[in-house]
Amino acid sequence: METDFLISLLQIIAIDILLGGDNAIVIALASRNLPETQRNKAIFLGTGLAIIVRIILTVLAVYLLNIPYLYLVGGILLVIIAYKLILEEDEDLNVKAGKSLSDAVKTIVFADIAMGLDNVLAVAGAAHGNIILVMIGLLVSVPIIIWGSKIILHFMERFPLLIYLGAGVLAFTAAGMITEEKMIHSVFADNPMLEYGVYIFLILGVIFGGIFTNKLKGKTTK
Repeated sequence: METDFLISLLQIIAIDILLGGDNAIVIALASRNLPETQRNKAIFLGTGLAIIVRIILTVLAVYLLNIPYLYLVGGILLVIIAYKLILEEDEDLNVKAGKSLSDAVKTIVFADIAMGLDNVLAVAGAAHGNIILVMIGLLVSVPIIIWGSKIILHFMERFPLLIYLGAGVLAFTAAGMITEEKMIHSVFADNPMLEYGVYIFLILGVIFGGIFTNKLKGKTTK
């Protein structure tokens, strides 16, 4: 049981870091026009509120996933998110700089909600209904995201393998959500090889599907 808890916690931390890499950029953009003293306040207030909102949304998602077939739907959506993560697309962050402390804080919180829906879904799936896991994962990973995101992004750019590893973690989480869907769980419980097959198929499918799409896009743009 302790091993399962630790694996789920590591999954949540990895997901938070992987999908939260843009959060520090949002914070910097939203508070860039403020004086130095207010900038620090905006960062701490905005981040603090964003964490609270993220916890509330994730807790809601955890309970919503108890609805029949939502685990299955959530798992499929997470597969799509994992696949899109690998695709080599530049996303422009259109974040308006706040002119006041309250403006900057609101921008940080709303941008985090808009950008964090994939994160919420992934963490809810990895938590398996354990709210304590959600909170510990967020409390551990958010400081890493804020103070270490530039380093994380640098390593991701320098070592693309980390992106594929991260996509594999998301695909692993998605496979767990799909096979643990209560309405179809008996199928996998009676056939463990089928369950392993789903894990292997989704992880390899996401990674190689992303690689193939990137190569195809590279050929068409040349």
